[in-house]
Amino acid sequence: MKDYIKINQNLWNKKTPAHIASDFYDNEAFLAGKNTLNDIELALFPAMEGLKVLHSQCHFGQDSLSMARMGAEVTGVDFSQEAIAQARKMNDLLKLEAQFIQANVLELEAHIPQNHFDMVFTSYGTVGWLDDIRLWAKQMSYALKPGGQLIFVEFHPAVWMFDDAIEKLTYPYLNAEVIIEQEEGTYADTNAQIHAQSFCWNYGLTEVLQALLDAGMRLDFCREYDYSPYNCFQGLIKTDKGYQFEKHQGILPMVYALKMTKN
Repeated sequence: MKDYIKINQNLWNKKTPAHIASDFYDNEAFLAGKNTLNDIELALFPAMEGLKVLHSQCHFGQDSLSMARMGAEVTGVDFSQEAIAQARKMNDLLKLEAQFIQANVLELEAHIPQNHFDMVFTSYGTVGWLDDIRLWAKQMSYALKPGGQLIFVEFHPAVWMFDDAIEKLTYPYLNAEVIIEQEEGTYADTNAQIHAQSFCWNYGLTEVLQALLDAGMRLDFCREYDYSPYNCFQGLIKTDKGYQFEKHQGILPMVYALKMTKN
């Protein structure tokens, strides 16, 4: 357990080149001007011009730089050295002014000033890589100014209860213990030559929400969605909403979104 951060870093360092080259991320279209943010989160964003934004677990920076294009002053944080290096390269290529920090988000206090950001954004496959949801919530609150907002969009914990084929209930809904797996390929390219161990955790919706409330935030918005904007699981079909499980269409919640304000 003490080495889980390094093990997960190794995995995401391997994922990053495969993701940049994938059709899933379509980096060519992004560099040409495509905004990579989805309607779910865009509907929750305030006016972005001049806003100081922290993008937590930013991967290689497409969403961070999309917010910078919208006029925000963006700082992206991710623990993957390879992802941060690529984000900085794209920032320079696009002549934007985003900042990128390579750090563990559970240790934000060592890297950013307190009460500094108007908004913190984190989305899609983030908190499951962290072993302490309460510490994560405290770090999110630490970063925000009083009155600042957290926009959090995440895959629903009900999805993570299933095996990869989305056929059998395999994992607990509420956090019980670490889930250790051997990963082959990646969601963006199942044929990528990636073979690495991963450590992750499943957190129920109320575990996340209560951690944020206890960290000094109030709830402004909470909604669940029965579709994903991304084709990133097995057995999905395209519908008029987005992507849904063919075998469980309209039955399983797939994404949830929270908008919180720091008291």
